[in-house]
Amino acid sequence: MRVLAIDSSGLTATVAIVDETETIAEYTINYKKTHSQTLLPMIDEMVKMTETDLNTIDAIAVAGGPGSFTGLRIGSATAKGLGLALGKPLIHVPTVDGLAYNVYGCEDLICPIMDARRNQVYTGIYTFSKKAGEKEETNEVDPVFQVIRMQMAVAVDELIQRLNNYGRSVVFLGDGVPVYAQKLAEGLKVPYSFAPAYMNRQRAAVVGTLGIRYYKAGKYESAAEHRPDYLRMSQAERERAEREKKAKVIIREMTMEDAAAVAEMEHQIFSDAWSESSILETLHNPQTICLAAEKSGKVIGNLLAYTAADEAEIARISVLKEERKQGTGRLLLDMLKQISKERQIGKVLLDVRRSNAAARAFYEKYGFKEDGIRPDFYENPSEDAILMSAEILTGE
Repeated sequence: MRVLAIDSSGLTATVAIVDETETIAEYTINYKKTHSQTLLPMIDEMVKMTETDLNTIDAIAVAGGPGSFTGLRIGSATAKGLGLALGKPLIHVPTVDGLAYNVYGCEDLICPIMDARRNQVYTGIYTFSKKAGEKEETNEVDPVFQVIRMQMAVAVDELIQRLNNYGRSVVFLGDGVPVYAQKLAEGLKVPYSFAPAYMNRQRAAVVGTLGIRYYKAGKYESAAEHRPDYLRMSQAERERAEREKKAKVIIREMTMEDAAAVAEMEHQIFSDAWSESSILETLHNPQTICLAAEKSGKVIGNLLAYTAADEAEIARISVLKEERKQGTGRLLLDMLKQISKERQIGKVLLDVRRSNAAARAFYEKYGFKEDGIRPDFYENPSEDAILMSAEILTGE
């Protein structure tokens, strides 16, 4: 089996062609150039030097993360493009698995660390067990690669504590070593060492060799299926999430343009979801109160109520799961209270599943009281409805 291997997950760019018995070619560079400048020229040069027809390779092994967001995207895009063009499967090799496999046969704990900034590292904990690889009736030993702790993003202090708890000697490697060497020295209570320069960074030959093992174990995918493992959001995504978290929630009257977003929300939350046409029909009804909760330009909650005489019945109130427990439901009820006063509505009704204790507690805190039961009112699954009402929405 012959594999083209690619790793651009860190500062090092590296490509290789390997088969089951040898490394045919390997090109590695750790210099001040971007992977977009180096990766394809490196593959092209390696293929020319070895006179390799890429159609003869069986698969493409790619370091699939974690690591540099830009580097991972470049490596994955390159592997996907070649895989699609050549019709070859991709072997997704976790970056830290590949790093650990550099220290082949080591029975100490192997701990690759990649600098993830903010005093965090991408890491995993590995070892090789020679005993497990002993073959009967021979003296031959094939060390077994063991994953003790799968790849993760973790604070350096937490990693040190975990390693101390294992109580075993540790070998470190990766670009996080020079960054956190002093912190490791101060915190570790177990013997430790650092891998030498020739094995302390990513190597495509190792990714390819490990990839062949994974391929034989059935761990491969199509080029279209491949996605890198980022483990963490990028800095831009974190900053955006922080802005959205701080963004103000606006409660406003729902518009026709909101119907599609509300229908999508319905399908995410309810087993008996309303269709977009049902929502539009409700919006057209003059005897309704239809409210939307908007945050950063996105509809995150809604309330639909029907009115008759001096009563209003809440037919739907919902908030996206990721936006709950932040007061959005209360804001929707506050606006309903305000509109009810303007329309001289004195009583608000609703029903809730008997099993939905959280919702019942929320309504009770707001001033609703239980005043009846509708047996087997709900479907999917069948369940009683608890009827609740409030003479005056207190908002307590």
